Amino acid sequence: MVDLQSLKSKGERGFLDGQFLIAMPGMADSNFARAVVYICAHSTDGAMGFIINQPQRLSFVDILLHLKLIGEDDAIMVPETTRSFPIQKGGPVETGRGFVLHSDDYLTQSSIPVSDELCLTATVDIIRAISRGRGPSRATLLLGYAGWSAGQLESEIAANGWLSCPADESLIFDRDLDGKYNRALALMGIHPAMLSMEVGHS
Repeated sequence: MVDLQSLKSKGERGFLDGQFLIAMPGMADSNFARAVVYICAHSTDGAMGFIINQPQRLSFVDILLHLKLIGEDDAIMVPETTRSFPIQKGGPVETGRGFVLHSDDYLTQSSIPVSDELCLTATVDIIRAISRGRGPSRATLLLGYAGWSAGQLESEIAANGWLSCPADESLIFDRDLDGKYNRALALMGIHPAMLSMEVGHS
């Protein structure tokens, strides 16, 4: 499976970079039912992105405990703003791995720019910074990611599996996960009922 670092290092910019993918109602893969995916990198080698509208049962405190950044006795002392930091399912690949998609006001040597305003950091340093109130102004923690091999995503789009449109940063970080699918469609001027009417017709 391709990864973000290798895709970005090639210096290519695919036509899906910085786009939302919106799953069509007939999406065969249940992992992507009603999914909105933010594509971080796309090239001839493949694509990588994150689902931005699927909840994750783990809390930020669970993550801090798992990484041993706090002890059990300290968990109750974690402030509410930190406790409620958003965590989502980023995709079906490497679900045990965490990625923080965030605004570019926080950068480390391991941060990878994914757009003019957004970066991705996958090291424990950013989790520690967030827990201390020193992290980026806008961020979400995603467990796992969505990845496609060379030509795979293009084939899925050609088979009417996805719609695509330019990403809206405010939607990426919005905490109303349930409403993101319809609002992403609205960016294209599409109502969900229009899609259901079109299923099965090409």
